[in-house]
Amino acid sequence: METLENLDPHYAWLAIGLVLAVAEMAIPGVFLIWMAGAALMTGVVAWVVPIGVPLQVVLFAVLSIIAVFTGRRYIAAHPVVSADPKMNDRGARVVGEMVVVTQAIEGGQGRVKLGDSEWLAKGADAVVGTRLRVAGHDGVVLMVEAPK
Repeated sequence: METLENLDPHYAWLAIGLVLAVAEMAIPGVFLIWMAGAALMTGVVAWVVPIGVPLQVVLFAVLSIIAVFTGRRYIAAHPVVSADPKMNDRGARVVGEMVVVTQAIEGGQGRVKLGDSEWLAKGADAVVGTRLRVAGHDGVVLMVEAPK
């Protein structure tokens, strides 16, 4: 059985690389993945070229710096575009929908029914039962107007 002193350091770098990659998945920040790549590259270099551990640490530090800055530059130049930018903005998703006034809009405020829920609404005065269109939102208050 081998002791830790007899283990080749490239195994440690490969393990560090895998741990950093898993940590990136658990705590996403688009930072650790680049360091994981640097650790894996250090492990491969340490496997192919017999260099001492201090030089491996320096190689890892240099590769990490290069990888992080290159990765950040790449991400800035190629941003991830959401397939549905309104996914977490329920108010923005309902713009253009038709609603029915459930509590008369008087003095610019009332309530409207959208789907199976009621929303606070602001807009021109309207009586109960009037169909209006959602023009926008202010937080959880829908801005309504007469349909065009």
